[in-house]
Amino acid sequence: MTCCIVLLLAAPYAQAQLHAALEHEDEPRNEQPEPSPPADTTMPAMDHSAMHEDHAAAMTDRAASDHLAPPPPQHAMGAMSAAQMVDVMGMDDNARFGLFTLDRFERVKTQDRYATAWSAEGWLGYDVDKLWFKSEGRYTQGALDDADVQSLWSHAVAPHWDTQLGLRRDVGRGPDRTWAAFGVQGLAPYWFELAVTAYVGQQNRTALRVESSYEVLLTQRLIVQSRFELNAYGKSDPALGIGSGVSDAEFGVRLRYEIRREFAPYVGVEWHRRFGSSADLVRLNSIDSDDERVFDTQIVAGLRLWF
Repeated sequence: MTCCIVLLLAAPYAQAQLHAALEHEDEPRNEQPEPSPPADTTMPAMDHSAMHEDHAAAMTDRAASDHLAPPPPQHAMGAMSAAQMVDVMGMDDNARFGLFTLDRFERVKTQDRYATAWSAEGWLGYDVDKLWFKSEGRYTQGALDDADVQSLWSHAVAPHWDTQLGLRRDVGRGPDRTWAAFGVQGLAPYWFELAVTAYVGQQNRTALRVESSYEVLLTQRLIVQSRFELNAYGKSDPALGIGSGVSDAEFGVRLRYEIRREFAPYVGVEWHRRFGSSADLVRLNSIDSDDERVFDTQIVAGLRLWF
């Protein structure tokens, strides 16, 4: 009850204050005079338009002196042969190239002897068709242990992939063998180099070789290369100590330092394993009682060269 009485007594006073405020708003305001701007103490304005004109004139003079177009030719160019075009333009879409790589030239320490081994390849030809040369082998105790030489015609069938057709000749210990070779080689996904080659020889002999390698760059010069090779034969060849089926496999890791791209020393380790009837033939013909020639760990050191 007391609150209601206070509100009723205060209402006329609040209404009077509201009317006074509205009447005061309608009266003209006494505007304060704007302060006069301070005295101009800055430097005289610069003529930027004149500066732009001078800069444009200078750039025009420079363009006229530095980028003056050559005069048009006075005579039309005469007809040129393909050889003359290559000589003048420095371009040839069908140029002939060549490369020789001594991928492995190394000294090998086996469990009971030293040997010198190599793996080389080279090619000469064009972008699509090339003549390939391949060879690998081992020289042990003053004699050629085993080696093969291949001559192949290579034809590009896809980016990074070639088909190959040619001949392979095996020489060294035991009788020589000649094979017709056909296969494919190239760059597999994830930058694996891969070569798969099938062989057909005399007396219905057949063989298969799978080779793969992969490189990891630790630095721009220090490189780790892993290598794998697998050989299989369709029938036994006791004269060479080869059994039917999967005959042998090699896996090696080499660490090389490229003093130059063309010259790189390396060290590494390689494991050689024989399987199945090939291992049985080795055990039968070995004068040793252990299996040192069935499974062999080899320490290698050598050079990688190409030119």
